[in-house]
Amino acid sequence: MTSFDSSPTLNAWRALAALAVVFVMLATTGWTAVRSHPGKTALQASLSAWEHGHMNGRELPDPDDSPTRLARFFASLTAQQRTRLAHRYPLAVGNMNGAPVSLRYRANRIALDQQREVERKRMHDNRLTPLGQQEAGRLMHRFEALMTKDRHILAFDPEGAGRIAEVFGDLDTAQRVSVIVPGVDTDLLTFQKTNKEYSAPVGMAQNLYAAENTAKSRADKAGTRTAVIAWADYTSPGGLGIDSATAGRAEAGAVRLNALVRALPGKAQVALFCHSYGSVVCGVAAHELPARVTDIAVAGSPGMRTSKASHLHTLARVWAMRDADDWIQDVPYMELGGLGHGEDPVSDAFGARVLAAKDAEGHTGYFAAGTDSLTNFADIGVGAYRSVTCAHEGDTCREGLSGA
Repeated sequence: MTSFDSSPTLNAWRALAALAVVFVMLATTGWTAVRSHPGKTALQASLSAWEHGHMNGRELPDPDDSPTRLARFFASLTAQQRTRLAHRYPLAVGNMNGAPVSLRYRANRIALDQQREVERKRMHDNRLTPLGQQEAGRLMHRFEALMTKDRHILAFDPEGAGRIAEVFGDLDTAQRVSVIVPGVDTDLLTFQKTNKEYSAPVGMAQNLYAAENTAKSRADKAGTRTAVIAWADYTSPGGLGIDSATAGRAEAGAVRLNALVRALPGKAQVALFCHSYGSVVCGVAAHELPARVTDIAVAGSPGMRTSKASHLHTLARVWAMRDADDWIQDVPYMELGGLGHGEDPVSDAFGARVLAAKDAEGHTGYFAAGTDSLTNFADIGVGAYRSVTCAHEGDTCREGLSGA
């Protein structure tokens, strides 16, 4: 006789109840206020102006054209004409997949300077509360820091909490590109941190870029040219609320992530390093990723919206890691009624290649310098697959792999 306690229906209801309790608790914390503006956003206004613009009597192409067509258009212009477009339509050009990378950097520096002046005025706007004026000051200083000549901003949208992407290394000549996809509460103000800098996208990218240079020497890949993108160019969930428990933000982010990867210059192989909710974005994006994406590595993942790695329908190798002290392991790994993100990526049932992360620093410390988690990421980033350290004995995560 089957006991009532082991009834599949009862177990499902118990799991659903546990999930509901967790998400109700999470929904009451961590929400981030954003700014809203009536009418068109600054980016929308720039794109609208572009759509009505001309260059020497010639209509400008549709900004949503394929990156290949847009690249041909910009290649047909003189350097002076390209510069003129960057000054006329900085946000449009700075976010345009297909525009030359160096031109996007220049256009975004102009856009950052314009937005810095906007926030400088808001600092002294008496219609704002003291808290609003303080936020304006923080944004003004952030924009000022981002527009220095040693920084390469690939995308920038000041609307709301903001979106941004920054490049470390030479994207035009890179043979291998690593893209960091961060999780919740990522915006313009949290893009870079001075305390525990490795927990924010800029610090993650800087540490990974440095670790890849070390990995190249260790794995006899000194000639491999690499670049790393700190990609915060999607609207992440604000805090651990209902948005982080569902896939809505991930679905929108996946579209943008695929657009980025397809527009990267050259033929570089690409590895995605997806942290926390960022792994949900990567999971949703996986089935549409181009073949140039060779690796998807997730850390501190709440799930990838599927029960098995094979169900991601990608040719990329799927890697996963989790520190023993990471609180994410206490989130129910399931999906019911749109809540939750599926199987635990480090479980045997999921079938990913599980990497060591025993000395990572909790949920936010996977990119901390000197950790085995960062070293593993760097080995993947440079293609040194035989050098990675597996989480379990027997080197099972390296089975069937080639590489140094």
